[in-house]
Amino acid sequence: MNDPTEPADPEPDATVAARPPLIREFLLVAGLFLVYKEGRRLAIGHTRLALDNAHGVWDLERTLHLPGETGVQSALLHSDALVHVANTYYATVHFPATVAFLVWTYLRRPAHYVWARRVLAAVTGAALVFPFAFPLAPPRMLSGIGLIDTARVYGPSVYGPPAGDHLSNQYAAMPSLHFGWALMVAIGLIVATRSHLRWLWLLHPLVTLLVIVGTANHYWVDSIIATALLGTALAVVHPPHRTASTAGRGTGQLTPQDTGLVGAGR
Repeated sequence: MNDPTEPADPEPDATVAARPPLIREFLLVAGLFLVYKEGRRLAIGHTRLALDNAHGVWDLERTLHLPGETGVQSALLHSDALVHVANTYYATVHFPATVAFLVWTYLRRPAHYVWARRVLAAVTGAALVFPFAFPLAPPRMLSGIGLIDTARVYGPSVYGPPAGDHLSNQYAAMPSLHFGWALMVAIGLIVATRSHLRWLWLLHPLVTLLVIVGTANHYWVDSIIATALLGTALAVVHPPHRTASTAGRGTGQLTPQDTGLVGAGR
């Protein structure tokens, strides 16, 4: 979909020449992801500390008078279908939406792709420190606070019993990369496109926030820390300047109705 304010004959897309080699980018992004997953998995063996930290975070939120996570979960539990949708959203949207965003920017906004990839790498790298420095059990593991593990009760669940889960570290709730990545996807699409409807992409991190809190996988503080990390990365890694070739028809334009990023709308 083209914006009527765009020039009829934009200059040739200057960003195409700057598009990084595909194989190199695939290996780089995949490598960064594997390093992060392996790093989180290695930060295990702190179960008691993670639970103690969880109680501390819970008490801190109450001291700060943050909204109770129980209120969000109670709203989800009014409908079995709604809580099932929330669990499915948590399990299936996070990674595919981010990959779809990177693929679209790589193909249509190469300069924005490089910027977004650097920001995501910085945030993800910084997040890797937390499982070692501040292991944190998610609220679904705490008893006596009025929350349940909705994925275990209603399904689908991406986690098994913590003691037998050798593929992930369930005691690494802080920060929430579910929210941090979702917020970056929205910001990246807002910056890279010109449609008046582009601000609707903020619904993605908003829904993600309600889902991660309502399913008791994260505390509000996890999202606050993720936002702080993202804000720092955005302050350091600046987006490319908009030109006729980066914003015109030569690169196309994405709006929430565009089918080029179907995965992010699910």
